[in-house]
Amino acid sequence: MDSERAERIAEGAHRYRNRNEREFAGYRDAADTLMRLDSHEPLGIPFVLHLHRLLFAHTDGNGGHLKTDQNLIVSYESGRETVFVPPPPAETEFLLDELLTRYEAAKQEGRTHPILLIGTLILDFLAIHPVADGNGRLARLLTMYELVAQGYGVARYVSIEQRIFESKSSYYASLYESQRQWHEGEHRVWPWLSYLARILAGSYEDFEQRIAAADEMDGSKQDRVRNYILGQAPPVFRRRDIERAVPGISVATIRLVLNELRDRGKIKPEGSGPGARWRKL
Repeated sequence: MDSERAERIAEGAHRYRNRNEREFAGYRDAADTLMRLDSHEPLGIPFVLHLHRLLFAHTDGNGGHLKTDQNLIVSYESGRETVFVPPPPAETEFLLDELLTRYEAAKQEGRTHPILLIGTLILDFLAIHPVADGNGRLARLLTMYELVAQGYGVARYVSIEQRIFESKSSYYASLYESQRQWHEGEHRVWPWLSYLARILAGSYEDFEQRIAAADEMDGSKQDRVRNYILGQAPPVFRRRDIERAVPGISVATIRLVLNELRDRGKIKPEGSGPGARWRKL
């Protein structure tokens, strides 16, 4: 959906135009719930289904149930091709319960690095594919939850979901490589774990850059706006983005800097009025 519309829904809009917006609102609610937790309980099926219920609270309300029909993981790159067949519904509850129980036991033992544990948890979760719809979203929510629970607080400030979206080809390729021969117990976890580690490392680099940029924003109000536009703003941005990133600065000052950078050939407007977009050159 349009980024401006997505921001409004993320901020709490309650009128939705279609299913995409309703599902987006569900993800908003589930992520917000995780970020507001004061403590982190051990993972169990009831908690997973609670998150699933939140994901679909604004749609048909059928979230919160394990799958009852066989589902497939398919690729549409060259037609419709089945790339992985998850376990059947009759085995789902047992496998999911066993996975979460063993994961929590391994955490308590403390013999394995948390990132390896989280990565293998998510790999097996996606292989089990325990719900009819929303497995990927659930897996990313669980990734965020466990990262924060294990002390990787960067998940609170940098969208790991966005980094996965921007590298979705690598995401699917690494999953495919690591799920081959999963049913036989002869799969290789390292393609997926390497991908997850790169995503996490990149998230920390983003966070460090933001902190460094914030340290450089001392000085006059015009300097702060100018530094944000040239150093931090995305390639295409709006005045509203500046107002959020650099609070406490008047619209008149922001307009002054925008016009100055336009005259210097650093940016150019696309459209007019408060909703106009600006493109960095």
